[in-house]
Amino acid sequence: MATPELTSLRSPRVTAARRLAKRSFRGKERRFIVEGPQAVREAIAHLVEVYATPEAAGRHQEILDAARAAGIPVFSATDDVVAEMSDTVTPQGIVGLCRFLDSPFEEILAARPKLVAVLANVRDPGNAGTVLRCADAAGADAVVLTDASVDPYNPKAVRASVGSLFHLPVAVGVPVERAVSGLREAGARVLAADGAGERDLDSELDDGLLGAPTAWIFGNEAWGLPEATRALADEVVRVPIHGRAESLNLATAAAVCLYASARAQRAPAGCRSVTST
Repeated sequence: MATPELTSLRSPRVTAARRLAKRSFRGKERRFIVEGPQAVREAIAHLVEVYATPEAAGRHQEILDAARAAGIPVFSATDDVVAEMSDTVTPQGIVGLCRFLDSPFEEILAARPKLVAVLANVRDPGNAGTVLRCADAAGADAVVLTDASVDPYNPKAVRASVGSLFHLPVAVGVPVERAVSGLREAGARVLAADGAGERDLDSELDDGLLGAPTAWIFGNEAWGLPEATRALADEVVRVPIHGRAESLNLATAAAVCLYASARAQRAPAGCRSVTST
């Protein structure tokens, strides 16, 4: 471990890290905090500094060695110092200071993505991070957060993504109108996921429509997508509820939609319904 050990909660490094709990400071510094061994491991290519307690260093020496090999300063810190830098109730003893890594929207369009998740007016950081994780797991090419959505560098969003924030391009602050028009120009069919949709996901699969490049728009869990946003889409599609549940939460609905598209796009000759034989 690097020396000397950080022991003071008033250290300028600790103060600077704690300021990143606020979105305004994250935006100004273009940096954010990642917590825990999984997140720090995934973030190696984007890290500025790493802080670890002696106990955590003993348990995760390979992470610290990888950071040093990448030229990243590694600091020893007391439990109190790491806890002060952390946002969780029970810190895991290792945190990293990370650079912003969002991608320009134009670069995402230039890559002609086949599957994209667009988060419109999603305000809950846990939901945003979980949808990002679902998009990563489904093999999506990018995630786009509109200008009315939560900051993906919010500590809760970063934790909920479980490292997926570092796996695929993420565009931030894109007006929803621009997101829709740009993705359509890039060849994607734009679908708004909403319980009021005239089409349902089974119909989209039955008709073989999900094999084409697709951008899914997901809205706020509490009030869904506004009419103006639904009107921008090529279709408004609902996830069918076959049982007695009132609805699905945002992350679950996103996972179902993204995996339906992923399956259709990977099928040798399109895809029929997941229930067909």
